[in-house]
Amino acid sequence: MSTPTTFTVRALCILWPSFLMAGVLEMLVFSVVDPSSLQWFGGAPVEWSASAVYTVAFFVFWAVISTAGALTQMLVTTPSEGDHTPVRRSAPRWPS
Repeated sequence: MSTPTTFTVRALCILWPSFLMAGVLEMLVFSVVDPSSLQWFGGAPVEWSASAVYTVAFFVFWAVISTAGALTQMLVTTPSEGDHTPVRRSAPRWPS
């Protein structure tokens, strides 16, 4: 078996926790919101089945959380670092 690439490891480190949190967010949102009472922005009711609403909402939640995780990962590493070590900056020094 081959060793996973850095990209694969980083992608899995983003996708797996975001998958779990999308499930938690799904449970929290739909414990309050009834899928049959949803409406489009124009006021027309959403005529999807409850399972379709749950599925689409889960994938939207997963995509948003994954994007946030990927942007965070991108911001804490510099492109010149081959091992993608997080950037460590010293505290700012205030003039005295």
